[in-house]
Amino acid sequence: MGMTMTQKILAAHCGEKHVEAGQIIQANIDLVLGNDITTPVAINEFNKSGCSCVYDQNKVVFVMDHFTPNKDIKAAEQSKQIRDFAKDKGIVNCFDVGEMGVEHALLPERGMVICGDLVIGADSHTCTYGALGAFSTGVGSTDMAAGMATGKVWLKVPSAIKFNLTGQLNKNVYGKDVILHILGLIGVDGALYKSMEFAGDGVASLSISDRLCIANMAIECGAKNGIFPVDEKTLEYVRARSNREPVVYEADPDAVYERVIDIDLSTVKQTVAFPHLPENARTFDDIPDIPIDQVVIGSCTNGRLEDLVIAADILRGKKVAKGVRCIVIPATQKIYLDAMEMGLLRDFVEAGCAVSTPTCGPCLGGHMGVLAKGERCVATTNRNFVGRMGHPESEVYLASPAVAAASALAGKIAPAE
Repeated sequence: MGMTMTQKILAAHCGEKHVEAGQIIQANIDLVLGNDITTPVAINEFNKSGCSCVYDQNKVVFVMDHFTPNKDIKAAEQSKQIRDFAKDKGIVNCFDVGEMGVEHALLPERGMVICGDLVIGADSHTCTYGALGAFSTGVGSTDMAAGMATGKVWLKVPSAIKFNLTGQLNKNVYGKDVILHILGLIGVDGALYKSMEFAGDGVASLSISDRLCIANMAIECGAKNGIFPVDEKTLEYVRARSNREPVVYEADPDAVYERVIDIDLSTVKQTVAFPHLPENARTFDDIPDIPIDQVVIGSCTNGRLEDLVIAADILRGKKVAKGVRCIVIPATQKIYLDAMEMGLLRDFVEAGCAVSTPTCGPCLGGHMGVLAKGERCVATTNRNFVGRMGHPESEVYLASPAVAAASALAGKIAPAE
C-alpha cells in the first residue's frame, strides 16, 4: 500500500519506512513557531517542566504579530515575556516590531521553511507551509512547549483527500476563490483531521502566492494540513530564499485517499464567503446589493506583494467610496518596502486607503479595524465567525484582494471587472 505526500514526510521524520492513516507517531520537528498570543502560554508550560534550555536555538521561532505594535498593557506584557525568554534562552529568531511580519508570510519569505520540512506552530494557520511541499500544522501551546523542549511532537497520521486540479483560472479569479469554492463544496468539517493533498496539471498554473493562500485555509475545512506537490515554481521560490537543500516527496501512484475531488479551475468564479462561516460561499450569480462599511486587504492569507499589486491595479486613479474605510496591511516589512518602491502605497493613499505596518490586528478583532455593531466588512482574511472582527452583531465577508478592492470602490460587495 502506497503513501501520500504527507505520510511520506511523517514517516521520514519518525524513522519509519511506512506509516498509515490513524497510526500514532512521535516525529522530529524542523521548526517550532509561536506568536505573541500563544507563546506566553507555552513559556509558562515550558518553565513548569523544569527544562533549562530549548532543543535548538535556531529552530524555535517567535513572531510578535497579532497585537503588535502593542495595543494595550496586556499585549505589552505578553510581548515583554517573550523578549525576556528569547534573550535568556538564546533564541536566534525572535521577530519583533520593526523586523517582524505576519508569521505565515514572514517564514516563507525568510526561507525558514522549505520542501520536506515538518513544522508545528501554536497558530492554526501554520498549515500555510504545505504550499511549499512541507508538512505543517497548528498545535496548542502545550504541544509547542513540549516541542521547544524536546524537538519532538506526537501526531496521528491523517487520512487524505485528493483534490485533482485541472485547467487554469480566469481573469480576476485567484487562489482565494479556489479555497472558498472548495469550502462551499465540502464545508468547514469536510476534511476533519485529514490531509488535503492537491495534485493535477492545474497546479502548475497557480502562483506560489495562490498556493500559500489555499494551504493557509485548509484548517477552515477542518484539515490537519494542506499540501502541494513540489514543482519548478516551488524549487525556484525556496532556493532563492534558503541555502538548505529541499527534500522532495511525491505521493505513490497507489497512495490511498478517502475520496478524490476533481476541480476544473476554469469553472471557478469570483467567490465571497457570507457570514458567519467560510463555507457560506456564493458567486456573483447569487449576491444582492449589500452595502459595506469597511474593507481590509492583508493578513496571512492575502497580504503578500502579489495581493497588493492586484488591489492597487484596481484602486489606482480611483477613490474609495464615501463612508467606506479601506485598510491595507502589507504582511511583512519587505513587502511594505517593495510596495513602496513600486508606488503601490501611493496608489492606496491617493485612493483614500489607510496603510498599516505589518500586523494581524483586524483579522481577529484585535486592533487596526475593529467593527462596531451592525457594520459590514469585506476582508481578505480567513475567518468570518460571529464577532471575529469586533461586535458580535457585525458581519464579515471573505473575498480575494480583487473583490475587496472593487468593493471598496463600489461601497458594496462587488466583482472585479
